[in-house]
Amino acid sequence: MPDVRSALRDAAARLAATSDTARLDAELLMAHALGVSRTELLLRHLHCGPPANFTSILDRRLRHEPIAYILGTQPFHGLELEVSPAVLIPRGDSEAVVEVARLLREGRPPARILDLGTGSGALLLAALSLWPEAQGIGVERSAAAREIAARNAARNDLAGRAQIVAGDWTQPGWTAGLDRFDLVLANPPYVETDAELEPSVRDHEPAEALFAGPLGLDDYRLLIPALPGMLAPGGTALFEIGATQGEAVAALAHDAGLTATVHPDLAGRPRCVEMT
Repeated sequence: MPDVRSALRDAAARLAATSDTARLDAELLMAHALGVSRTELLLRHLHCGPPANFTSILDRRLRHEPIAYILGTQPFHGLELEVSPAVLIPRGDSEAVVEVARLLREGRPPARILDLGTGSGALLLAALSLWPEAQGIGVERSAAAREIAARNAARNDLAGRAQIVAGDWTQPGWTAGLDRFDLVLANPPYVETDAELEPSVRDHEPAEALFAGPLGLDDYRLLIPALPGMLAPGGTALFEIGATQGEAVAALAHDAGLTATVHPDLAGRPRCVEMT
């Protein structure tokens, strides 16, 4: 009878055509099937028999379903977040936005934080974890995503400081009742409609959170003109952008009467626009 060690070897070989991290994927899926951590798997379970449900879990990954959706969680900036196909999977690109916010607001902790299109709550909850005195609001049009964001606030002990509300910036009057904020964060849809994406993204993550017209700028055109009415004196807005969108988004900010600075991620690619 095959043991876990041989099952992992075979799974990694099958996943090589699907994933650049085939062995890691196999280990994470096996640990999930066993109900243990990856560390426990490697220390204690390699000589056990593989669980019966491993084959069906592996088949999901072979169909390009993202690991995070299979596991049901994704780490983000020190938090553990629930994810499902109702929300984008939080990525390291967005962690760069949080880090820029931390550096820009050093010595000036924000009291009120707004996250536009909060999804899983990643940006809002990461920011609240940085500034324990802050209160925050996450605006989200998807009811399913709002439920996930609320659960993520609770699982990270932030429910008392995070309010998740319904809002759709494609509709008139969407800013009613939002008041002003010291820090406004957003990872809006910014993918070009005809962009080529990996199957794991294109076929599994929510299209409404990805695509934003032929240039990927449609949502910026709606959001940025509203910022002057939402920023408190001395307030800062940080929007995640695609690597080629810095100049275009900065121009939209200037048209709205804002100053704009493009910040890179750790790889040196333009990653977010600061607007004040």
